[in-house]
Amino acid sequence: MKMETMKKILATALPLALMGVEPASAEGVAVSPNGSRAHAIGPAQNFTGHVLVEPLFAVHQNKRSIGGHVTFSPGARSAWHVHSTGQVLIVTDGVGWIQEDGGAKREIRAGDVVWTAAGVKHWHGATATTSMRHISITFPDDPAVPGGWMEHVIDEQYLN
Repeated sequence: MKMETMKKILATALPLALMGVEPASAEGVAVSPNGSRAHAIGPAQNFTGHVLVEPLFAVHQNKRSIGGHVTFSPGARSAWHVHSTGQVLIVTDGVGWIQEDGGAKREIRAGDVVWTAAGVKHWHGATATTSMRHISITFPDDPAVPGGWMEHVIDEQYLN
């Protein structure tokens, strides 16, 4: 196979693999039209403030990840939580914060990509004055690694 052909294949397949999407087969393409997926308010047990979650794709067949577009209003944030297999965040709009337990709060902006390793306790959300939107990609739980939602991030933690 020629190097140029290989580059074209990789340029198409790699981004799709990272998003958990398989390249289309000769039989067709599945399209999930914008507006066809029901949005949900982020549940109060997992979030502080107004958070809107739009599912993008779920695990099925050969897809091994779950994706959502999450919008945080100013002051809104997740509770502390852990992902048993890690998480990717792709910030699409606005400015937010992310913090690992025991670490400094860090600013994240549109265009930033954040990887949180498996088992790392963290939270993320908008700043106090600016909304933030990100695509979240997570992976099916690994029963060998604890994961899940924990306590809320109190205002003193959030603002300092």
